[in-house]
Amino acid sequence: MMQISDSYNQKNSLFNAMNRFIGAVNNMDQTVMVPSLLRDVPLDEEEEVKTISPIWTASNGSTTYFQDGDMYNYYVLLKSIRNDIEWGVLQADDRRKEKMGVTALDISRIESDDDDLEKQFHYHLTGLHTVLSKLTRKANTLTNRYNQEIGIRGCGL
Repeated sequence: MMQISDSYNQKNSLFNAMNRFIGAVNNMDQTVMVPSLLRDVPLDEEEEVKTISPIWTASNGSTTYFQDGDMYNYYVLLKSIRNDIEWGVLQADDRRKEKMGVTALDISRIESDDDDLEKQFHYHLTGLHTVLSKLTRKANTLTNRYNQEIGIRGCGL
């Protein structure tokens, strides 16, 4: 009985969610041989590529202007997030703080708000797990759509 419960909890652990995401992005990266073919191709077949929206700043400091639904931008975004997970985001956070003008005083105010650290931890852990699951689905969808676009059938997950 305990073993079933443990395996269920392990399946839903953050570590396993990160591994699933990294595996999906690695699979996507190995499948997509010509990333430029992804430009202006909607991720979902029913949708058109929309206008430029949120900005993603990668750990290497490069900024990507994101078009909703554009497979190339999803490809770049997913790879950038994978790199941040694998190599850390400390330097990227420092650059973001500099760009946003966050001061040491602002940071100390944020850090001093530790009344209920366990509650904050669970809130962010749940959010991170949800986001990683969505990103994993996007990576798998992108891989399958790429295979469809180049004419390979039945090679997806």
